[in-house]
Amino acid sequence: MLAVLKKELKTYFLTPLAYIFLAVFIFVFNSTFYIMIFDTKQVIFENVIIFTLFFMSFLTPVLTMRMFAEEKNSGTDVLLFTSPRSIFGIVLGKLLAAGIIIVISILISLIYYLILVAFGAKPSLTVTLVALLGFFLIEMAYISFGMFASSVSPNQFIAAVIPIGFAFLTIYFNMSTGILSTISLIDLYRKFPLGIISLRRSFRSNIIYNIISSFNCNNSTKKKKY
Repeated sequence: MLAVLKKELKTYFLTPLAYIFLAVFIFVFNSTFYIMIFDTKQVIFENVIIFTLFFMSFLTPVLTMRMFAEEKNSGTDVLLFTSPRSIFGIVLGKLLAAGIIIVISILISLIYYLILVAFGAKPSLTVTLVALLGFFLIEMAYISFGMFASSVSPNQFIAAVIPIGFAFLTIYFNMSTGILSTISLIDLYRKFPLGIISLRRSFRSNIIYNIISSFNCNNSTKKKKY
């Protein structure tokens, strides 16, 4: 797992991929920060996080589209799957590598919190941290689904389009009523910006999303191995 994790991190940072993702994140967060705080004169930091999450849900496939699709196209999947590493270790290593990029983006966003504090504003640290925790969990769920899409498609473009479509569906489900809204990832995030962690619903549902997507990814890669 550690070898795969190191390999994926090298791929992210020795290519423009991670830098493009983080640059777009900074641009979106900075633009939202300025509009919502300096223009409207309201210090609601968690609202900046909410809007950024909506946008980043469509950008997350940039991190996942090449995970398995590129391995197939370059032929390195044969070396990867014939190595002594388990399929679970390979999937987990790739998942954690993408998760580290999300953590870096979260740490960058905390700089803006410190800017507010430096200028005398008093946004709630607890609410901010809970909102960022929800941001991380939702992004990991999107990453898991993106990994699954990459594992079933040899084409990176298709591997990106599938999770983007999934992101559109989650937003549509959030605007719907009834059972559709209850399975929306965005709906699961609703209480986090209020500083409320719903262990019974949010964590359980988010873990289910991650487990199902990772399990399907694991199974699809295992079939290719054998």
